[in-house]
Parts: sequence; C-alpha cells; structure tokens
Amino acid sequence: MEAPANHRLILEHLKRKIPRRLAILVNSCVHCGLCSDSCHYYLAENKSRFIPAFRTDRLSSLFRRYHTWLGRLIPFWTGARGVEELSLKEFTDAVFGECTMCGRCSINCSVGLDIGFLIREARKILVELNQVPRSLQSTVDKAVTTGNNMAIKEEELTGTIQWLEEELQQEVGDPRAKIPLNKAGARVLYTLNPREPKFFPLSIIAIAKIFYAAGENWTLSSTNFDATNYAYYSGDDQAARIIARRLVDEAEKLGVNILAVTECGHAYRSIRWESPNWLGKRFGFKVKSILELIADYLSEGRIRVDPSANSAPVTLHDPCNLVRYGGVVEVQRHILRQAVSNFVEMHPNRENNYCCGGGGGLLSMSEYAELRLKAGKAKVEQIRQTGAKVVAAPCHNCIDQLMELNKKYKLGIEARTIGEIVADALILPSGRVNPSTDSPSKKG
Repeated sequence: MEAPANHRLILEHLKRKIPRRLAILVNSCVHCGLCSDSCHYYLAENKSRFIPAFRTDRLSSLFRRYHTWLGRLIPFWTGARGVEELSLKEFTDAVFGECTMCGRCSINCSVGLDIGFLIREARKILVELNQVPRSLQSTVDKAVTTGNNMAIKEEELTGTIQWLEEELQQEVGDPRAKIPLNKAGARVLYTLNPREPKFFPLSIIAIAKIFYAAGENWTLSSTNFDATNYAYYSGDDQAARIIARRLVDEAEKLGVNILAVTECGHAYRSIRWESPNWLGKRFGFKVKSILELIADYLSEGRIRVDPSANSAPVTLHDPCNLVRYGGVVEVQRHILRQAVSNFVEMHPNRENNYCCGGGGGLLSMSEYAELRLKAGKAKVEQIRQTGAKVVAAPCHNCIDQLMELNKKYKLGIEARTIGEIVADALILPSGRVNPSTDSPSKKG
C-alpha cells in the first residue's frame, strides 16, 4: 500500500486538473477491444496489460471512483478503484514503460478515444509525485538547466560547427560556403537535435549542403539550438514551457521568418502544435519541418537531385508525432520519389504505420530498454517485407531505435535521415553530383 501522502496528491490532482475533455474521454471507452491489434506492445507480447483500454483503465477507474455518483456509491459495480488500491510502480510502468503515446490505437478506436492524451494526463500525476523514471527526468533537467538535453556547452558547439564548415567547403568545392551562427535577419533559423552535434555531426553537413545549394539565407543559434522537448514526454508542462520559450525568444531575437525544425517528430509537434498553448501566444514567424523546406526547394527548382546516386531500395518509416499528430505526411514521399531510384512503401503506412517503439521518451528510459526492443517487432516485420536496404526515418529518436532493432534482429539495413539521402543526390551549383558515399553519418 502506498503512502497516504501520495494518495492525497493524486486526489488533489484529479480534483484540480480534470478538464472537460478528460472527463468525456474516461467515460467513453466501450471496451470493444479494437485497440489491441493497433498496439505494437500487444502485438509483440500478447498480454492483456498491453491492451490500450486496459492500460488507461488505471486512470479512468480513479476518475469513476471519485467523480461519478455510481463510483462513489457502488464502486465494485463500475470497476472503480480507490487510490489505496493503486500501486505506483504498476501505474508508472503502465504509463511510461508500456506506452509510447503513438496514437495508433486512437485512429482505430470505435469511439475515437484519444488514449495518448489520457496517458499524458496520467504522466502529469506522476510528475507531481516525483515518479518520472530517473533517466527521463535527468534528460528534462539537463535541458532546463543547461539549455539542451545533452548539456553541450556553447564553446563545444561552436568548435564543432567550425570544423563542419571546413568539411562543407571541401564537399561543395567552395571556400565561401558557411554554416552561419547567430545571424540576425536570416530568413531561416535551423534547430538541431543535440544528438547531431554530439554523435552524428555529418547530419548537420547534409542540411548545410542543401541550404548551400538552395542559396538559403539561414543560421544556427550557438545557445538556443535544441529543438527537442522531453518535458512533453514526461508530462511536465512547466518545464516544457521553459524549453519552448527559449526557442521562441531566439527566433524573435534574430528576427527570422521561419523556425525550421530538424528531423525529429516530437520536436516538430512540441514547437509547432503544443508550444502556442504552453506559451499562450501566436508566433510572429512560421514553424516548419526541414522536410517542408526541402520539398519547397525541389518544387521551386532551387535544388536539383540525381536519384541514381541512391540506387539501393529505400523504404520510409512514418514517425508518429510528425505524421499522426503533426500532419507532415506527403512531403517526405515527394522528396524520396525524386531523390532515390527505388522507393518502396511499408504497409501499412502514413497515419496507420506502426510505431518503431522509440517514441514517448522511451529511448531515454534505460529502465525499459528490453521491453522497448521487444515492442519493435511489428516495425521489424514491416521493414523485412519491403526488402529495402535503406530505411528513411525523418526523426532522430526513430533512427536510434531502428539502429538498435537492426542490430538485435539482424535486419541488414541502414537507417538514414531524409536530409542525408537528399544531400547524397544533390546536383551542386557546379553541376556535379556530390554523394558522400563513405559518410560516417550513415547509420546501420
């Protein structure tokens, strides 16, 4: 039995923070079971606790117990449970370790129940109880205290950009090619996932090459460059607000027209769709995925590509937050059909694609690593059925998960960002194709 203090905090949260939307949702589930085959966890393990409706019942049973008259009078009849019956360990495992909030169950729900929203509401309770998994909380804390989730110092980033600029100049054959920092009045502020400068810096070169070929007026920030927001995953709105405000303030300070988000699904969702609500304001600039900019460049003739530079079969993984929740669905296909010779769709695809298993902050939660890889089996089978040798994945969390799945299940594929694939096929202003076929930014 949990400490009474925990019980009081849970009840206070339910009393203070039950929005009308949540009240409707928790009373909507008809337990039809359609969500079970939608969940990659259930497909991998076939255990009842992985059925999305069963998982969210942990929250809805509490709501019924304290916020419905039947639950208060005859709780056993409604399946309502009191906080004294709640195990915080089971609750934490259910909402953090056993769900990526991918949303696939919701699009197959007979009543349209937004289970991802329910799970995040449950995570908010655990934030107040200091029950966020330690490794995820550490990632959020780093972002809040240092400005990015990997605690990269400004001088470290600046040094990395300097040598990347030299590499860029060699690749494009132009000593005037730049990776600008803190350039006021640029049209585009490009943001990064800290894993890029830390582990995959040549991914930055790929985008810099595209900007160079397009003649874009762009910049990076040396201080507020982190597009990720793991507080969205943890359920901590206060921390999420702090992280989001830094990016918005930087874009406003530099006076840019577009804040371009690197290939990261939750980063795009958090800054494009969630941040205006967290900050209570409309932005004076546009927020775009870098994929949208690349597609614009191709459509406008600002860049040209030679698909023969990417001759291996390529398939596409649809990141949940970018596609199901973000609405960026077709531009990546538009890009790949021009930049590769043999594009093969996964099935199902687009909004129905399976989560790779790396979302929901799971990649930062070492506590659940084994289960995370088991949950990736549905994605593994999707990839195998395509026969592809390259998986284009416009999200760094997905890239990391796919790399681990590739190793565990011996898929024999490379996981690559779309920017890297396009950069290999670029026809530079000099007229030559400049593929980086030996680039260590390729991920397998």
